[in-house]
Amino acid sequence: MSKENTTVIISCAGMGTRLGIGMPKALVNVDGKPMIIRQLEMLQDCSDVRIIVGFQADKVIETVKSFRKDVMFAFNYDYRTTGTAASFSKGLTGARTYVVALDGDLLVRPDDLEWVLNAEEEVIGGTTPSTDNPVLMTLDQEHRVIEFSRERGQLEWTGLAKMRTDRLTPGTGHVYQMLEPLLPIRAVEIHTKEIDTVNDYENAVKWVRNHYRDAE
Repeated sequence: MSKENTTVIISCAGMGTRLGIGMPKALVNVDGKPMIIRQLEMLQDCSDVRIIVGFQADKVIETVKSFRKDVMFAFNYDYRTTGTAASFSKGLTGARTYVVALDGDLLVRPDDLEWVLNAEEEVIGGTTPSTDNPVLMTLDQEHRVIEFSRERGQLEWTGLAKMRTDRLTPGTGHVYQMLEPLLPIRAVEIHTKEIDTVNDYENAVKWVRNHYRDAE
C-alpha cells in the first residue's frame, strides 16, 4: 500500500524535564543511536515527514539533517507552556489526506508502526497500560475507542494515531483531546516504549537490544 497520501508529524519540542538530562528526549541515545534517528529509520519510505522543534531546536535539526535532508521543520515557540497538540498542530498546514501523530519520546515496534502507516482508515494506537498516571482508552465491542480517561479503560493511549487531516481542529493541550470529538475511532494494539524517566530509558534500551521484545 502507498504512503503517498500520508504526512508524518513528530513532536520534539518538549524539554524532557522528568528524565533530567538537559536535552530533548528525541536526542537521547538508545543503544547507539539518538531516538529521532531510530524513528526516521522506520520512516524512510515516507516522503512527507515533519518535525516540530522547540527546546534546543538547533541540536534536533542538526541531528536530523545528518541523517535525512528532506525533512520539514516547524517551530513551537511556546513549548514551555503548551502540550503536544500545539506542536502537532504546527505541522498540519498543507498536510496530505492522512496525518500520523508520533511523539519524539516514543519507540514503536517497527512492524507495528509500518501497519499504522499503511492503514487505509483512521486508527489510534493503544498498548497494555504500563506507565505512571496513563491516559486510558475505553473500547466498545467493535474495538473502537469511545473514551479517553485517567480512571478507566482497557488500553493506554500511546500518542500514535492516523487521522484524516480535514477532520482535525488545531489545539494547544494534548493530541488525544483533539481526537475526543471525533470518536469512535478504531483502536489498534501496538508495542511501544515511552521514555519519561531513567527507568523508562533503561527498559527501552533493553527492549531495543532484545529486538523490540520484552525479556521473558
